[in-house]
Parts: sequence; structure tokens; C-alpha cells
Amino acid sequence: MIDRFDDENTAFFSDSDTLPNEQLRADIIKVSAKSRSTAVAGAIAAVIREHRYAEVQAIGAGAVNQAVKALAIARGYLTGDEIDIVCTPYFTEVDIEGQERTAVRFIVEPRTPNQ
Repeated sequence: MIDRFDDENTAFFSDSDTLPNEQLRADIIKVSAKSRSTAVAGAIAAVIREHRYAEVQAIGAGAVNQAVKALAIARGYLTGDEIDIVCTPYFTEVDIEGQERTAVRFIVEPRTPNQ
């Protein structure tokens, strides 16, 4: 992973792994409880504009709270581009310094017209 953005407690990473459908995997936006929701929202909006797909990851209640606020703000940022987004949450296990932790991840995609 390559660190492309760092807003003190928000990390914006790029990963070149491919998804099963052979699409380039979009960036993972990692959120902490101290992340500024507006900064995270700007990162989400930028990734959606560029890749039409993003993932947001948070560990802990405070981080999930900031992530959800950022998703709502990003939706507003994207209205000028006529992009409406939908988010699909799921749990995933991540390894942090040798310890396995449960993270909440949100898949963020543009809403299709019939949704």
C-alpha cells in the first residue's frame, strides 16, 4: 500500500489488487475517531469521482461514527456532480501489530438509476 493522503488521523491508501471481476481495486480510506469528517468526506468524494468505487474502514465506535458522518457529507459533496452514492457495510478482520481486530468497512458506489 502507498500512503497518498494523510490528514493526521485519516489515511488514504492505494492498493493495486484486483477484484474477482478484474476491476482495479479502489483506494481504502482508513478513519480514526480523531479524523475530521469533512476531510474524510473530501477523500471519499475524490475517490468516487476518479474510480466510481471506494472503501472506507473504521475500527471502534468513535471511528465508525466519524466514517458515517463523512459518508453523509460526501453524499452532499457529490450532488454537484450529479452522483448519488450508496454504502454497503460489512465486518472484516484486520491484523494490527500482530493482533486481529474487527473493522467495519463500507463499500461506496454510485447509485444506479433504478435503485
